[in-house]
Amino acid sequence: MTPAARSLDTTAPPKRTPGASSSRKVLQLLLSFSERRWDASVAELAARIGTPVATTYRYVALLKELQLLEEGKTGRYHVTSQVMPLARAAQLANDLARLARPAMEEAARDLGETVLLFQHFGDSAVCADRVECERAMRFTFQPGHSVPLGAGASGKMLLAMLPEGERERRLSSIVQRRGPSVREEVKRAGANRYSVSWGELDDGVWSCSVPIPSTGHRPAVLTLAAPATRIGDDAKRAAIVALQSYASRIHRAVSSFSL
Repeated sequence: MTPAARSLDTTAPPKRTPGASSSRKVLQLLLSFSERRWDASVAELAARIGTPVATTYRYVALLKELQLLEEGKTGRYHVTSQVMPLARAAQLANDLARLARPAMEEAARDLGETVLLFQHFGDSAVCADRVECERAMRFTFQPGHSVPLGAGASGKMLLAMLPEGERERRLSSIVQRRGPSVREEVKRAGANRYSVSWGELDDGVWSCSVPIPSTGHRPAVLTLAAPATRIGDDAKRAAIVALQSYASRIHRAVSSFSL
């Protein structure tokens, strides 16, 4: 059986492993760093993972011992380059990204814009791969970059793809932070099978996102991003239709690999 065939249903909430409370907190501390929060004080880390400052100091000391964290000049901590092989290993093990790459490269050439692959992880949409066109542009998203569910075309489309119960549970807190309009946008994304955004995450950038039909694996979407000044209404409509075709092609490649 192939790795893809062994994939689990990732839409179900993971079961908590008993007897691993401290280990869970250490990993939560490490995972609290991101491209938006690349350094933090011990007090900030304690607040994020919900542990006393004294306990958090012990967790930080362990991660320093393993050379995964180091202290900057201002007393704030950041992850080290020791984590980079881990990120590379994740890329190499991602069957979907590998199987989607040929279709993404063709889509970028065909449409003349940047094409990205996003997957659902917890409360986030994480960029798993990116293919630039010849007219490359300055754009935030690189592999590993994440956005909250409900934000941007990718975050809204992934949220719309979740089972109703999980979607509603996540939507309630998102609506509190972002306002009631996001609920209607997610509903429209689910009904249309695509989502669009303009300047929501990057100024002057129009993006559209379509679901990759499910094969029982982690929900994923295919996204196009372009400067709004160089993509007109007709090109936008054509991009959505073309992306849907490429998403179906990726689905077929994954299904064949899973047999």
